[in-house]
Amino acid sequence: MPVGDSMTIGSAGEHTWRYRIWRRLCTAYDGPFTLVGPRETLYDKVTEAPTSYAYADPDFPRAHLAGWGEGWQHMAPLIGDAVRQTRANLLLVSLGLIDLGFYTNAEQTAENVRAFVTEARAAEPRVRMVLLPVIPNVRAHSDTAFAAQVSLFNDLLAKTAADLDEPRSPLLPASIPSSYDIHTDTYDGTHPNESGEHKIAAAFADAMHQAWGVTEPHPAESV
Repeated sequence: MPVGDSMTIGSAGEHTWRYRIWRRLCTAYDGPFTLVGPRETLYDKVTEAPTSYAYADPDFPRAHLAGWGEGWQHMAPLIGDAVRQTRANLLLVSLGLIDLGFYTNAEQTAENVRAFVTEARAAEPRVRMVLLPVIPNVRAHSDTAFAAQVSLFNDLLAKTAADLDEPRSPLLPASIPSSYDIHTDTYDGTHPNESGEHKIAAAFADAMHQAWGVTEPHPAESV
């Protein structure tokens, strides 16, 4: 189940990194799988609502739990029911930017990560989670105080994953793509363009390959 904010739900006309990771799994994973979640739509910037099905390529399992303007504090109360309803056993999570930008500081956001993990495990004690740190964005590039909060949260996210990790329900930190550039991998300094989608998908794929052998590594721009 892909879980995230505006960078995960995507907007009308996009492929989304969800599509890119699905393509990677299709070419590398030798077992049955599908993407699951209680939502399927993209965000429509014209109506300012998550009502669009205008994917660049709609022929993939589009299910997710992502929302424009939603963060850890929004997803923590939803994740338990979402996991129960869909029987998800692997969560690919990209959250944090919205929290830090509008709702909570780094420490409070880390507490919401703990709540999210607790609720997910209550629904499925063996659920696996891959957690992507907050990736480069235009506000962190120009606002040093915000950049410090992002850096602190990313450190706390890694510490939280280490603290809460357990064999039956592993928490796997992914790495920020080393080549991610807000000038070439986003269309507005925050939201990924095509190359950014590939690099986010590669971050999840590489983490799962290194830790669990779930996928084969691919260049960030492929698939």
